[in-house]
Amino acid sequence: MTTLRQASIRKKRQPRKIKKTHVPLAGCPQKLGTCTKVTTITPRKPCSALRPFARVKLSNKKIVTCHIPGIGHSLKKFSIVLVRGGRPNDLPAVRYRAIRNARRTDLKPVYGRKSSRSKYGIRVTNRKFQIRRSRGRGEPLRRGSN
Repeated sequence: MTTLRQASIRKKRQPRKIKKTHVPLAGCPQKLGTCTKVTTITPRKPCSALRPFARVKLSNKKIVTCHIPGIGHSLKKFSIVLVRGGRPNDLPAVRYRAIRNARRTDLKPVYGRKSSRSKYGIRVTNRKFQIRRSRGRGEPLRRGSN
């Protein structure tokens, strides 16, 4: 049984507001942005490496820190990148990742990848796939044809 004081408090209580995790992306899956700083950072305790990251000013004027995945990159100040959510576990204060080989961006793919190609912007290049696409004729694929 509730007391009068408890009953009066219950009316005043309001439900907690749910925090949005990716506020800078503003509900979008990706955002385009311009690099303001490109450098490396050391990861947390058990790991030791130099991980590349970039400070990016998004199209909605918010500034975020994003990780550059893969081996090697050609980003510098004023390069254009596409940023998505998703944080690397061992980098402090980094909550976003740059997308490789996106259109209208300066971040090139990791050439020579055989596995996990979709994460690093590599398309299928083997001959069997090209033959299947050309309906068995084995012709080289031309742009604009299906």
